[in-house]
Amino acid sequence: MSNEATVIDNDRPATGWTPMLFIGLGVALIIMDATIVNVILPSIIKDLGINSIDAEWINAVYALTFAALLIVMGGLGDRFGRRKIFMIGALLFAVSSILAAASTSGGTLIAARAVQGIGGAMMSPTSLSLVNSLYRGKARAIAFAFYGSIIGGMAAVGPLLGGWLTQTFSWHWSFWINVPIALFIAFGTWKFVPESKAEGEQGRVDIVGALLSTLGTAALIFGLIEGRNYGWWIEQETRSFIGRTWEAGQLSPVAFAFIAAGLSLIILYVVETRLTKSGKSALIDFGLFKIKTFGLGSFAGLIVSLGEFGILFSLPLFMQSVLGWSALGAGGLLATLAIGAFFAAPTAGVLANKRNPRFVARLGLALEIVGILGISVIISPSSSGWQLGTWLFVYGVGVGYATAQLTGLILADIPMNKSGQASGTQSTARQIGAAMGTAILGTILFVSLHNNTAANLTELSAAGKITMPPTAIEQVATAVEQSAGTIIPGMNIGEAGSFEVQYAASVAYADAVQVTAYAAAGFLTLGLIATLALPPGRARDEELSESVDGPNQSELIHDFE
Repeated sequence: MSNEATVIDNDRPATGWTPMLFIGLGVALIIMDATIVNVILPSIIKDLGINSIDAEWINAVYALTFAALLIVMGGLGDRFGRRKIFMIGALLFAVSSILAAASTSGGTLIAARAVQGIGGAMMSPTSLSLVNSLYRGKARAIAFAFYGSIIGGMAAVGPLLGGWLTQTFSWHWSFWINVPIALFIAFGTWKFVPESKAEGEQGRVDIVGALLSTLGTAALIFGLIEGRNYGWWIEQETRSFIGRTWEAGQLSPVAFAFIAAGLSLIILYVVETRLTKSGKSALIDFGLFKIKTFGLGSFAGLIVSLGEFGILFSLPLFMQSVLGWSALGAGGLLATLAIGAFFAAPTAGVLANKRNPRFVARLGLALEIVGILGISVIISPSSSGWQLGTWLFVYGVGVGYATAQLTGLILADIPMNKSGQASGTQSTARQIGAAMGTAILGTILFVSLHNNTAANLTELSAAGKITMPPTAIEQVATAVEQSAGTIIPGMNIGEAGSFEVQYAASVAYADAVQVTAYAAAGFLTLGLIATLALPPGRARDEELSESVDGPNQSELIHDFE
């Protein structure tokens, strides 16, 4: 097979769509594993006996490693061959999925999910670059439409598939299913996808920048997740961690993590700024953030992802632990969000043509806020699927509107020669936002769950409805928090007062989700405010028609992930 990409230039190539099959499957695999875990997490918690902190890590670490290596892997693909990096990513995904499926402990599953994120980071940017290099003219527009449809479709299929596999077999099969698919992708890529590389001389790979950004982001996420475990600043009890004894009353590991994160990110800024000024290849051009639309737009993208992914972490846990839904039922309800996004897709372009893309993005964010606030108002131990589904649909329409327009607005004032780097940077910001969403809103959820459970049980005890001393109340509240609420269905065991205890915990969970939803709506409001500085932009159809033959078509849809 030739080492050079064969460009497909006609509208309906006879055999030229074969590469798209394997590229599309790779994209589907990435999106599926980004969405499937939310639904299967309660089953994982119960089966492995892990706590809520481990649950946060299982969810966040995939986005964390994905974000940390996204730009680096795109650069490696340009230098050494996009097909090669994409294929290695698929093989790595297969290996990590075997490790995840065979996991018998939370630590092993977290490690496997981290490796999955690395595989996803290898496949995502190279898949876009492969499509961009293989197709021209109308064929490229068709290819990218297909690409976007896969992403939207898998956002709906992922939770449903995970729920069905968990309910029919076990949560392990949500990872086992990846193995043959990933191997098929790797073989098909090797056999049918032509190789392509970036033209011209490539600058050096910024390893120092990659290490500093990874360390800074990882340390920040560690602190946000582990703060309630080790203490946000001062260690609460004497314990061992990473081979050292941390004495009670001294600085906690979380404090050192926050310090390390701050120092790493400051050094990253200094190093990358010097590289940019000297004309050398840098991972991040911080000068881009001085462009008002890009700086505030990237902040908006990060904040929006934080709010979106954080609330999707809490709802499936609540539905299965309090409402008594199956994993499949929870996945089906989450699919209403994707249906809303599908509904928004065709109307977003029409609205952008009549008004402007900025209006559509703001409308989308407003609908997201309305949807989340609607959930917060109706959430209770007796909430119906119709109630939750209606507001999730509204939320999904908002996601469809906001996501479809935000990237183009962010990149509106970026010079053409910086568009690739700018696109990768804003995509990384959104992935970091996803990891932070799980960390921050997950912490709000579980701290509220503990405090609310303790308060409700104390009130019942004071009213004489249950007999439970303060130490027992604290034990129950801690158990509910650490189990992420998965012990609630088994609390009503027929003993005197057990129903009251179960209901108190259920109400506490509903109140915790409500607080988390308010926080998510607050973050989305910040994102909406940040869009005030964005330009009106041009209709998306105009952008597509002008850029369809250019090298940066991928940047217009990169945001969908």
